[in-house]
Amino acid sequence: MYEEAIFDLETQKFFDDISESADGRGKFDATILGASVVSIYKRTLDKDFKEISGSMISFWEDDLAGLWEIFKSVDRLIGFNSIKFDAAVLKPYADFDLTKLPHFDVLDHVRIANGKRVSLNSIAGETLGKAKVDDPKNAIIYWRKKDKESLDLLQRYCEEDVVLTKEIYDYGLKHKKLKFKDYWNTIREIDIDFSYTPDEIEKKQKPSEEQVSLF
Repeated sequence: MYEEAIFDLETQKFFDDISESADGRGKFDATILGASVVSIYKRTLDKDFKEISGSMISFWEDDLAGLWEIFKSVDRLIGFNSIKFDAAVLKPYADFDLTKLPHFDVLDHVRIANGKRVSLNSIAGETLGKAKVDDPKNAIIYWRKKDKESLDLLQRYCEEDVVLTKEIYDYGLKHKKLKFKDYWNTIREIDIDFSYTPDEIEKKQKPSEEQVSLF
């Protein structure tokens, strides 16, 4: 069995709100953006990497402590730009190094195969025929309003982005290809490989120290 968690988060602030944190290269300190909500799809795969169970759960800023147990328990923590962005946003909330987790960053694999970054929406549009359910800017507006309707819309937006990430990951895992529209509005297809590496498989099959101590 393999345990995976596909996740996404929304922030409390726009990058314009933290413009003073930009360095000379135009990079911002994402650790001060604040997390409003984190949505995560936790699932179990069989030995052939087919999903046999799964469920979605969302955590608001005040509940993030409940997220870490899930993060630490999976064989792959899957996100889109999760290593450089999501991990940075969550850093102030965690009492451990998030970068040490078994991240599988879909964007990082796309960048290596394509030579450039590609947006989630562009890949979803050409690979899945789907798009984000809302304007990303609205996520922060919803958080600032904080009424029930706005928070419901925020949670739905975050969870639907998790669904898009999951379906893109699953498509790449199965077909070893992804499609997207490039800067010149040309549809491109790239070869990718999201397969579990021999090291990942060996680590999963190797008994843990806790298991060994039982014999």
